[in-house]
Order: sequence, then structure tokens, then C-alpha cells
Amino acid sequence: MTRSPIIDREELAELLVSPEPPALLDVRFVLSVDGGGPTGRAAFEEGHLFDAQFVDLDVDLADPPGERGRHPLPDPGRFAAAMRRVGVRMDRAVVVYDQADGSAAARAWWLLTHHGHDDVRVLDGGYDGWVAAGGNTTALVQSVEAGDFVARPGRRKVLDVDGTAALAREGLLLDARQPERYRGEVEPIDPVAGHIPGAVSASTRDNVTADGRWRSADDLRERFAALGAGTAGEIGAYCGSGVTAAHEVLALELAGYDAALYPGSWSEWVADPARPVATGGA
Repeated sequence: MTRSPIIDREELAELLVSPEPPALLDVRFVLSVDGGGPTGRAAFEEGHLFDAQFVDLDVDLADPPGERGRHPLPDPGRFAAAMRRVGVRMDRAVVVYDQADGSAAARAWWLLTHHGHDDVRVLDGGYDGWVAAGGNTTALVQSVEAGDFVARPGRRKVLDVDGTAALAREGLLLDARQPERYRGEVEPIDPVAGHIPGAVSASTRDNVTADGRWRSADDLRERFAALGAGTAGEIGAYCGSGVTAAHEVLALELAGYDAALYPGSWSEWVADPARPVATGGA
């Protein structure tokens, strides 16, 4: 039986005191519209799991924003260097976490597995769940021995613009943003509101419980089947900039579906005014 990509607090606690503890990556991330407010690094410096290393989503898990969207996939060589810096080894398990619901941690999970790492898991409930369960934390930033991670991209399905448009017509393209953004009622970040024509609204907030814990595989399977996953053939996901879409891909994997990611997502799609935009319900 394939091991789940989700790890609970109890299992992680046992692994951390084992002879071969996993590398811990803190991927807390705060999406700021105006550039102000708290940051993931500030949260890390206030407290984190022992031996965890901070990974900056904007810097380490994405290339600079541009024509490919707000969070393009990072250059493989630069991504590998960032992972080696935080101690990722090819023969060592990796556990990633964020504040609670996995929406940022899933980006690290997707990138590491896409680039060839075989053992990456997301902490269920994130930092908040760890603390609520009595897990120890520290404000000290520990040094770590450099890893040997080598990026070999190609493990996961990736969509470009044309592939995404085709999937929306011929398969099932899930929009992982909040329903009001899908409908085009609000758009706080990108210059155009709406969704890719043919896409189906499937907010990532329904992949987890109110406290950020992942729903069971059976619940997720039922959810995605109701959206058409059981009969759609190929499945893909997008969001605003390709970050929370990785959360959707992870939820789909838990449910037993192998889904593609459109990394450019809505921010790339609307960069070309000639591309069609839909509003309202499905």
C-alpha cells in the first residue's frame, strides 16, 4: 500500500526522535496584496518546530513574476540549490508544513516530488495543529548541514496555456480559488475577474476541515466524483498563481486521481487580453 503524502503529529513526533529524522521545512506564507503586514519569515522567527528551516515561497519556490504569472515554477537549478541549502537530501525524508491548511506546504510537496524526491509529506494541521497538540517549538534558528538534492523535473503532469484550454473543453479543469473569485464577483489581486471558460469551481477550502486538517480520502473521493472526476478522463487544476492549485492536486492524489497542474494559472491566463474569460456560475 502506498504511503499517504500526509503525516499526522503523532507520527512526526516519533520520527523526529528516530535515528533518521526527516528534514523539516517551514513554508509559512502570507499573500499580501499591498506588500505590508506580517510575513511567513516573521512567523518562523517567532516560533517553529525544532530543526525546521524556513523556505521562502516567493524566493525559493518560484521564479520572479512576469509573463508566466505571479509565481512561475522556479528554475530547476536554483530550486535545487535552495533545497540543498535547507538540508534536503535525496535519501532523507522531508516533511513540509505551513500555518495550518497546507495551502503553501503543498507547493513545496509538489515541487520536490515533481523534481524527483521520493519521500515528501505534508504535516496535517500545520504549525497550528502541532502547537494545539502540545508539540514543542523554538525561536532558535538551527544551522543545518547542506543537502545533496538534485532536481530532475518531469515526475508530475504540467499544463501550459494551450493544454489548459484543451483540458477545459475535453476533460475536467478545476478552479481552486474561492467561489466568488471564480464567479468574477471580486478579484483582489489580478487585473481581470472571472475564470477560464469550461472550468469548474472547486475551492481548496473544501479539501480541509475548519481547523485545517485534511479530509479523509473517502470524503475527498466523494467530493471530486461529484464534480465529475470519475468520468472526466484527464483532470487539471489552477488557481490565482499556481500555489493553491498544488493543494488541489494533493487532495486529488489523496482521493486517487492523478491530476495536472497549470502553474501559470489565472495570473498568466489574463496576461493576454485575447484569451477568453467567463464569469458567473458554471
